[in-house]
Amino acid sequence: MPNTKTALLKQLNTNLTKIEPSEIRAFDNEVSQIKDIVKLTLGEPDFAVPTAVKQAAITSIEADDSHYAPGNGTVALRQAASDFLADRYQLNYAANNEIVITIGATEAIYATIATVLNPGDEIIIPTPIFPFYEAITNMLGGQPVLIDTSATEFKLTKAALTQVIAEHPHAKAIVLNYPSNPTGVTYSAAELQQLATVLATTDLVVIADEIYSELVYDGQHASIAQFLPEQTLLLNGVSKSHAMTGYRIGFIAGPAALMQRVGMVHQMTVTVPSNPAMAAAVVALGTPAGKDATLAMKTAYQQRRDFIVTALTELNFTVAKPNGAFYVFAKIPTNLEQDDRKFARSLAYDGLVAVVPGAAFGLGGAGYIRISYANSLANLELAMQRLANYLKQLGA
Repeated sequence: MPNTKTALLKQLNTNLTKIEPSEIRAFDNEVSQIKDIVKLTLGEPDFAVPTAVKQAAITSIEADDSHYAPGNGTVALRQAASDFLADRYQLNYAANNEIVITIGATEAIYATIATVLNPGDEIIIPTPIFPFYEAITNMLGGQPVLIDTSATEFKLTKAALTQVIAEHPHAKAIVLNYPSNPTGVTYSAAELQQLATVLATTDLVVIADEIYSELVYDGQHASIAQFLPEQTLLLNGVSKSHAMTGYRIGFIAGPAALMQRVGMVHQMTVTVPSNPAMAAAVVALGTPAGKDATLAMKTAYQQRRDFIVTALTELNFTVAKPNGAFYVFAKIPTNLEQDDRKFARSLAYDGLVAVVPGAAFGLGGAGYIRISYANSLANLELAMQRLANYLKQLGA
């Protein structure tokens, strides 16, 4: 095969030099080669998709539903998403012009940022956070403004928000991801209302990534769209709540004028998701079978969370008890290796437990590890026993 010309490479999008391939995926691929390892790396639910949801996809295929759907998604799925948001979170979005169906939450992230930013524009991103926000901003020529929230229990405070807006008065948008990947921390309605009082005085677009909203364990999830409907783009989907990561169905909801622009980016990027996947998502979002499945999964996740938090605390890791998603973000004890990348690699090769280094999630993540408890309780118990044995080997 011929080598790529150096001159040709220099002509490519220079913004791509600002980003790296996903460290999470790269590390997972590396440690997957280790025999007998227990992987707690990816946010990949271990449950099967509910039978009724699978049957809807099968029926779609057998009915030869194989032609283009409307660009923003089928009417049935947009209505199901609208009804879902109204039923769960008392949010009112019109199915015809305020909802766009996307290929997973990842496309929703891309479409919202691409809609909002011009080259050079700033976007405020509280960290630690799922790294695609910063990467996509850089890829599109924007400027991430990162706020380290590790000193405030991984939450953006009203004071910090006020300060960053004063320092960056021309920022175009802010990202709020909650329940959070990687920390599992979420916001109460009162905390969101405090942030909203500040944001309401600005023209910032609020990109609210609430993909884990169905996995809140104590109390109810509240959306910032409740307080700022006119300036919020709300991201959600079925990947995490219904164990449908491979179906790739997410959605964006927001005011019609903003969504008209979002729809343009979406159609020019992917055209439309696949019909069988959308048919399955209608059942997931819009039927009792779908709702019952999420509740059963949430009960299991809560049991796993409680086990992991207790086990880590007994091993002297500092954990802010997560109230959502299926992650624990744990501070490495001070008597151990503080370079989280070195710690995670050593734990994988010598302890046969794979976790993700906290630094992969940006400012505030160094010195932490992220553990995904989207795994069986038996595997979690084995992993914690191995972690305990590993620490004993180190003399800790």
